[in-house]
Amino acid sequence: MTEQKNTAGNSQTLPAHTEVVIVGAGFGGLCMGIQLKEAGINDFIILEKADEVGGTWRDNTYPGCACDVQSHLYSYSFAGNPEWSKRYASWHEIQDYILKTTDDYQMRPFIRFGHEVNRSQFDSKTGLWTIGTKGGAEIRARYFVLASGPLHHPAIPDIPGLDSFKGKVMHSARWDHGYDLNGKRVASIGTGGSAVQYLPEIAPQVQQLDVYQRSPAWVIPRDERRYGEIRKALFRTFPSLRKLHRARLYITNEMRVWPIFHPRLATALQSLAKLFIRMKVKDPVVWKKLTPDYTIGCKRILISNKYYPTFNLSNVNLITDGIQEIREQSIVDRNGVERPCDAIILGTGFIVDPRGFMKHFTLDGLPGHSIMKDWADGAEGYLGTVVSGFPNLFQLVGPNTALGHNSIIFMIEAQVNYIIQCIRKVQEKGVDYFNVKIEEQNKYNAEIQGRMKNTVWTSGCKSWYQQDNGKNFTIWPSSTLEYRARTKKVFAPHFDWISIADQKTEVADKAEKSVGKEKKSEPVSA
Repeated sequence: MTEQKNTAGNSQTLPAHTEVVIVGAGFGGLCMGIQLKEAGINDFIILEKADEVGGTWRDNTYPGCACDVQSHLYSYSFAGNPEWSKRYASWHEIQDYILKTTDDYQMRPFIRFGHEVNRSQFDSKTGLWTIGTKGGAEIRARYFVLASGPLHHPAIPDIPGLDSFKGKVMHSARWDHGYDLNGKRVASIGTGGSAVQYLPEIAPQVQQLDVYQRSPAWVIPRDERRYGEIRKALFRTFPSLRKLHRARLYITNEMRVWPIFHPRLATALQSLAKLFIRMKVKDPVVWKKLTPDYTIGCKRILISNKYYPTFNLSNVNLITDGIQEIREQSIVDRNGVERPCDAIILGTGFIVDPRGFMKHFTLDGLPGHSIMKDWADGAEGYLGTVVSGFPNLFQLVGPNTALGHNSIIFMIEAQVNYIIQCIRKVQEKGVDYFNVKIEEQNKYNAEIQGRMKNTVWTSGCKSWYQQDNGKNFTIWPSSTLEYRARTKKVFAPHFDWISIADQKTEVADKAEKSVGKEKKSEPVSA
């Protein structure tokens, strides 16, 4: 694996001002920085709270961690990698790609590590954002890009007694590789995307593995084929072949969107998924517990060839009775059955609702606008990229831009292109900032929620795609091609374009007219 370069020690200081501040040095933040540089905009800073780039792929290092989008598609279109070893790369290979891309595009001089942003405020008198960090540093910028992503705040379940447990407790995103699982009695809570990957890896090592499942996930087979040296050599020699392969993967994935909009089409795939469970799990009682009761696609579909066979092992126990409490050395289910354990692994995912992971983050826009107030009923934006009341602020992977069928990198690149166009439009118009009109934002979100109806996401399940009230604030409800088309150009009439100088002139003119009126109304002396 490529050596990770910790440059936090020599990159602490921040300039007083820069044109663009980007928060986060994961896939989104790096893409934004690279494309700004390619566009000739070199006055920008990327603020990263950790000591290395990578985001999700820096933090998630649990056994078996890998991407569920094909390697050649889960990468930048402008930075192809002919060296992917297999169809679905593991975390360390993706992190190597991110590190290499960071160096290839000379991004490190633009990154300031060890800076966790916790406050920001827009000043309509100057048209600038003031961005502050936990360490007390401040920097001003004309444009502010949030690229921290939703998958970096682990969700810790509120289970009575968890804090009193005397053994080892770790979340999958904070895996402790120094803790030896061999011969231990392990309890795993959760059966989502991370657990599906780490459970098959740790099961052969441990003495006992109790898997606590709240609701089962649909899991389909994974293509584990590798790219041989001849194929990689062809991709290196003829980049067009690699691009053609990438295009084929994209089209294949994009076709998955149709069962989402037509749940009846999903039933055929669901029948095959049920057959897959029965083929892989020997015990009928167990495979029934592993079979979801909701339409496939309503929650995230997972891929694994190893997950279901794990439950054939004699030391693996699937528990679906819920958890009543955790004691110092055991877990008690809701039937009162107590099971001793030495370690608890939380495969409970992340806090993805921005009202949760941004609740300690102050984000104030125009007078009367704060993000937690404006999002009290749920996160909303325009094209998932800009938010009314917060001028010159952008989000990557914002509300309703995540996917259930294709590569999020495609969406990120579309958003980055849109952001650069917005910056160009501000420059062309000679204004200081822009603000999307609230009526256009409301119209857009009404459309998005309307298109959610009669899809698999509204077929009855609860998922991390939704708020507590059932509103889907996460997923883009259409093809990625449509999203790219809608972000190809900035439609200027949907925005207010503000010049501070013009505002001052307008105020001065009003004041002068007011004074003139007052003089005319004064009584004439005798």
